[in-house]
Amino acid sequence: MPKDAAKMPESAWKLVFYTMSWSYSTYLLFFTSYSFFQDPPSVFYNWKSGMSVPADIAIAYLIQGSFYGHSIYATVYMDAWRKDSAVMVVHHIITLALISFSYAFRYHNVGILVLFLHDINDIQLEFTKLNVYLKSRGGGYHLINDVLSNMGSVSFSITWFWFRLYWFPLKVLYATCVSSLQSVPSIPFYFFFNTLLLTLLLMNIYWFLFIVVFVVKVLKVKEVNDVREYEDEDGNKAAAGLLKNPPRAENNDDGAGHHISAQGRKHVQNGITKDKHL
Repeated sequence: MPKDAAKMPESAWKLVFYTMSWSYSTYLLFFTSYSFFQDPPSVFYNWKSGMSVPADIAIAYLIQGSFYGHSIYATVYMDAWRKDSAVMVVHHIITLALISFSYAFRYHNVGILVLFLHDINDIQLEFTKLNVYLKSRGGGYHLINDVLSNMGSVSFSITWFWFRLYWFPLKVLYATCVSSLQSVPSIPFYFFFNTLLLTLLLMNIYWFLFIVVFVVKVLKVKEVNDVREYEDEDGNKAAAGLLKNPPRAENNDDGAGHHISAQGRKHVQNGITKDKHL
């Protein structure tokens, strides 16, 4: 479908980035001397204001900060607009703030743990979306992409709950809310950082509601689409009319790669600025 083709570059780019970034944070947490995942309170052991940031962690921060800085612009002006796009912009701003301030005030150990617990879900999400787009291409149905999209959906739903709603509070929030005061009783910016992290948890819960809706649609054996997309009732009526009165071939090329939302916003191919407002 043209609208799927317009969104494929967005998902392909994010799949490549999140795979590389999560692989790197996995390397730091499980193949180096850092024990932050196995022993979360260790993120504050020997903590000092103005302490040096290890080069390998600084590299991860540089990459992630650059990506989320660009993502704020991309969500507003480049990516297809969805129901949760405004929340996504808020998410990117909070994430960029966490990355910037945690580096500046030496909460970098916590940051690596947060990135590890979140990036894995984005890998599975973009992988699933790509296979949903690819299962109907070239005028035919491709079973392998359908199977992969279903497998990705199941894996995504499970790991979202496990990593973001179970491990994130257990390992990150407990360390920042409780262990930090035990290791550094007068630790600065305590309420500021924990407020941002709790806001991140609330957004994870918000998006989990979309996942629940998605699972319900699957159980009802409905066509599986991104439940965050705006539904176009007028477009559905028009589609029904086209089945009865198909247009002539010469009229079909007008509007390829475009999608009009219920709010009148135009979705064009990825990379072209669109008329959208938060």
